[in-house]
This record gives sequence, C-alpha cells and structure tokens, in this order.
Amino acid sequence: MTRRKLRLAVLYGGRSAEHQISVVSARSVMEALDPGRFEAVPIGITRQGAWLLPARSPLELEAAEGSLPEVEAAGAEIALRPEHATALSAPGLGRIDVVFPILHGPYGEDGTVQGLFELADLPYVGSGVLASALAMDKAMAKVVLAQAGLPQAPYLVVHERAWGTEPERIAVEVAERLAYPVFTKPARLGSSIGITKVKTPDQLAGGLAAAFAHDAKALAEQGIAARELECGVLGNDDPIVFEPGEVRSSHEFYDYEAKYVEGLALVEPRADVDADLAARLKELALAAYRAIDGAGMARVDFLVTAEEAYLSEINTLPGFTATSMYPKQAEMAGIPFTELVDRLIQLAMERER
Repeated sequence: MTRRKLRLAVLYGGRSAEHQISVVSARSVMEALDPGRFEAVPIGITRQGAWLLPARSPLELEAAEGSLPEVEAAGAEIALRPEHATALSAPGLGRIDVVFPILHGPYGEDGTVQGLFELADLPYVGSGVLASALAMDKAMAKVVLAQAGLPQAPYLVVHERAWGTEPERIAVEVAERLAYPVFTKPARLGSSIGITKVKTPDQLAGGLAAAFAHDAKALAEQGIAARELECGVLGNDDPIVFEPGEVRSSHEFYDYEAKYVEGLALVEPRADVDADLAARLKELALAAYRAIDGAGMARVDFLVTAEEAYLSEINTLPGFTATSMYPKQAEMAGIPFTELVDRLIQLAMERER
C-alpha cells in the first residue's frame, strides 16, 4: 500500500523588512524536500499582507528579486485574506497536514502566525506562541534570560515616544549606563536591519532614528570588542546543541549586507575554540532555549571576550539561505540539509501529538 504524501504548506514572504530573506530561505527549503514524501504547497504573503497561492513557486524566484508578485487578474492568483486564513482553505488548496513558516521578523516569527496555526489546530515547524514572541522582542527576552541567570551585555530600552519628549534625559542615561561605542537596534526585528554602531554621543539620535524606522521600541546596547559565536539548537523536549560556529564580517560589524551577500563574511560552522569554551556555550545555549520554552529549532548568538561569554540573542527561525549558519552547523553535526528539513517537520508533528 502506498503511503499518502504529507501536504506541507511552505509559508513565505511576509510583511516585515525581512521579506526578501524569507523568499530566499523558502527556495532553499523547497529544494530540500523529498518529493516522494512531501507535496509542497507554497503560500505567499505579500509585503502588504495579502495571502496568495502564487503562480510562481519560490523555486522560480531569483534571490535578487526577493519579492512576491502582486495579485493579478482573476484566475492568475488566488488571494487568501488574513481574516479567513485560520481555515487555510481556498479553491485548489485542499487539506494541509503541516505548515513550515519561513517567515522572518514581525508578522511571522513573532508568535502571530503561530497563534493562527494553534487556532486552526495545524502542526507547524518551530517554536510556539510564547517562545516566538519572546525571542522576537529582544527587550522582553533579556528580562526572561536575566531571570534565568544568563550573562548579557549592559543595555537600555528606549521608546520612541520617550525619545521624542525627553531626548536629553535619555542621552544622559545612555552615557551614564553605557560606554561608547553602543549599538542601537529595533527591539523587534532581525537580520541586522536597522542596527547602527554609534561611536559618539552626537551620533545617538541618528542611530535611534534608524531603529525607530522599524519599531517604536529600540535597544541601546553596550558595544563589546568580541568574537561572534553561534550555537544551533534542534529538538523539542530533548534538544541537541550544535558545536559553536563563528562569523567574521568584512564590514565594521555583522550587518544585513554582510549576512546575505556571499563573500562579505566568513561563516565558519565549526569555530576554533577550546573544549571548555565550546562546552560553556552549548550549556548557555541550551539554558536559553529552555528559558524561553523553545521548540523545533533556534540559533543562539554570543559575544565572547577573553573574560566572558555574553548571550546576545535567540533566533527561533534561523536563516536557511546558502550563507546561513544554522544549516551549515547541522551538516557539520552529520545532518545534511534534506534530513534537517525532514527532521524539523517530524518535530512539528511530534509536538502536535
């Protein structure tokens, strides 16, 4: 008897500034699916929030395009309105067994669509509502991670409203609590979008403006001369942690361009670190994963000096592009890309059961 293929909805695109990276990641996941086991159903979300069954698969989209087609004439695209999305039904769509949301940033990685899938009783890849929301909101994640006793660099949360009315007070507070240079960043975004290295007090306003362009809440974090090391985590109740990897950017810091343009950063899935440091980072990564109640996968980033390893952030939906650390680390751990995608889908089904 032939076993029925699982119908896998690959949800990609989205409203966030990380839309383009989502499209590229979706293409990588689609290429890795075993056609004998899975029937992929690409579901696209435009930058404006329209849900589509695109006429073109992510496999046909070049990385440089990085955006979804708009709704065309009737019959060319099927628009799925967000208010009807809990049923995930439309002409030609049919039953969905499991969802792989390749949505980076707000409106996808932040617990919003995870809540939608919970309402629809659909298994989905990755962390649940709480862990997704916490990891996306770096300010709130820092509170939870501090409660768990995990080391973090000094920081200050800055709200756009407060900056607009009391910029002098906030500037003084930044100077008193942090030492320049500091990094300003949106509290709820990823891929290094909106991040600025602020070297002097007179640059603070510009750095915060860049962050507020993406979020009404920003972070000012202490700049630290450190190695950037990362550990991938894979699993639900009994997760495994990959050996630390390292990124070295040709830019002043690991910014958006360095992350996603090949040749601008050296991504080493296995860092040159001693056994004690590797064990320490893996221990911290696992503790952070459990502190936010992670599931499926995550990448935990660190800033490591000669004296201390600071937990930088947790990403519950790491990039799946050709330059991304997470799939490279999995491969070094003996889990090739195709097997990694398969395992993530199985973890989603296991979590639903």
